[in-house]
Amino acid sequence: MFASNLDTALVYLKGVGPKRAELLQKELGISTYEQLLDHYPFRYIDRTRFYKINELNPDMPLVQVVGRITSKETIGEKHKKRIVAKFTDDTGTMDLVWFQSLKWVEDHVMRGSLYIAFGKPTLFNNGFSISHPDLENYPRQTGITGNLTLQPIYNSTEKLKKSFLDSKGIQKLIHHIIELHINEIRETLPAYILEKYKLISRKEALVHIHFPANASMLQHAERRLKFEELFFIQLQLLHNKQLRSLKFKGAVFNAVGERVNTFYNTMLPFDLTNAQKRVIKEIRLDTQRGSQMNRLIQGDVGSGKTVVALMSMLLANDNGYQACMMAPTEILARQHYQSLVDLLKGELVNVAILTGNTTKKQRTILHQQLESGEIDILVGTHALIEDKVQFKNLGLVVIDEQHRFGVEQRAKLWRKNVVPPHILVMTATPIPRTLAMTLYGDLDVSVIDELPVGRKPIETLHLFEGQRLRMFGFMKQEIAKGRQVYIVYPLIRESEKLDLCTWKLVLNRCAINFLYPNIRSVLYMVRCLMPISSMKCSALLRVRARLWWQQRSIEVGVNVPNASVMIIENAERFGLSQLHQLRGRVGRGAEQSFCILMSGNKLGPNSKLRLDTMVKTNNGFEISEIDLQLRGPGDITGTQQSGVLELKMANLAKGSGYSPRSQKYGNRTF
Repeated sequence: MFASNLDTALVYLKGVGPKRAELLQKELGISTYEQLLDHYPFRYIDRTRFYKINELNPDMPLVQVVGRITSKETIGEKHKKRIVAKFTDDTGTMDLVWFQSLKWVEDHVMRGSLYIAFGKPTLFNNGFSISHPDLENYPRQTGITGNLTLQPIYNSTEKLKKSFLDSKGIQKLIHHIIELHINEIRETLPAYILEKYKLISRKEALVHIHFPANASMLQHAERRLKFEELFFIQLQLLHNKQLRSLKFKGAVFNAVGERVNTFYNTMLPFDLTNAQKRVIKEIRLDTQRGSQMNRLIQGDVGSGKTVVALMSMLLANDNGYQACMMAPTEILARQHYQSLVDLLKGELVNVAILTGNTTKKQRTILHQQLESGEIDILVGTHALIEDKVQFKNLGLVVIDEQHRFGVEQRAKLWRKNVVPPHILVMTATPIPRTLAMTLYGDLDVSVIDELPVGRKPIETLHLFEGQRLRMFGFMKQEIAKGRQVYIVYPLIRESEKLDLCTWKLVLNRCAINFLYPNIRSVLYMVRCLMPISSMKCSALLRVRARLWWQQRSIEVGVNVPNASVMIIENAERFGLSQLHQLRGRVGRGAEQSFCILMSGNKLGPNSKLRLDTMVKTNNGFEISEIDLQLRGPGDITGTQQSGVLELKMANLAKGSGYSPRSQKYGNRTF
């Protein structure tokens, strides 16, 4: 590759120097000309539009006001010290406030001078103010770069602003690079792709993303840069997938033997759904190719992923191989183990469990049985990846809720056999197709999008605090029928900062409402969801009162068929994915189940949308699409995959616009 001036360190750019270059590296991770060109605006504003003070309202994003500084005073001491200037036009007066760079403001902002103040108006004490406004002398100087109706606004920081590298300062640096090195911008896509998809060149795209001639050219620039970003992500993922298929051979499962046939024909207690049959067929085809299978199974809560995994493991056993299933928590591992034992009725294969609480004596026996091949299926937690755990002939690994495991943890299971075992990954958190293709481009994705026949949809209600007695009355009705109830709440003890329902309050209320003859209530304790910094005691509480409390942690996969009611306190504090997973803990029996979402009376727009979505639909894939729009793709699947989606331009939630990393600074406006 030829050297380019765009690879030059920023320290050599006119107007930067060593101190500013170091600051740009620390604050924005930018150290070269090219990296600065890739620092795109997050918004565009119309610099020809001016507002009067009496036209302002707090919902406006950014405004320009022409006025005169009529007074300026310093208020407060030490860290509360600030400068407040009165800014007046012919319609009224507002405040301009600075908390930083006070010496510069004192020296350069002059009383009696006319300025253009630019910033976000806020309403405080019945008056408007702008904090840390950008100020320009009025009338404005000529020679402003670019289109005044589409002036770029760049992400900066307080430290950068102190060194005059605010949005305007960054704009000047980028304009200088484009002026000097415009013809050195390298094309990254072949001509036939540009022609096929009607894309502009990379040089044009970079010029018009920073200094658009008009709205049309800005759209062309955005489209080109989004395409390029997603194209190379997909190319890398597909390349990795191809390398893996060539490098890693896999065991061939040719036979559908006695174990699979016996289980399917005589032991399966229900008919498989068409979706389950389709996924099993896809797994069957994968394991006949002679290369390692890497398949992700997405399935909503209660869709029957465990049965699919079991039949896949029996297929491995029929072909002389062992199988293992790894779960992120011991309670979930034991749940899977019990489910497999119940389905197999102690026949066909030998199933064992290994967790952190398995005794040394039990481990010694288990290790011997694994190495001799006596154990056909092993269920466990992270204990499975220990070096001491050796299989005779491991052919299939099932990983549940794989986003909770690191890449290296999963890779250790690959090394449990000379021929790498087939990998089957399961997740109960539905992922939108666009995100799944990006996150798991190196995996084949299967979807179980049907629920078992006869399972009744869970009815979801949203009740406010004033309707609590109605909720207690409903609980009594269900408990009288012999049903069980989950109560989920976000805090263990009261908080001065958060006005939320706590377990102590719930305990007192339940004692008042349920302590009467002939009723024994069973309430399942859950892991309280609260900030880690304030979790000073175990979230799994041990409560003994005249009520009978059973201690449980509500995790993905917990299966209590008799539990028919899920009550979630302060439901507005939970994410959509959390709410959907918690709701899925009921509705596992033949009876009608209910989910009651309790919330305060004051709800923000996002909280209201989350709760309304839960009431409207039980479809996890619909919920995941809305969750993606609300949260963005960066955190919807947890931290393990966050590095995959460092998108600067594309937004998987909308298919256009900005990535979540930029959304915190605002959306583009035209």
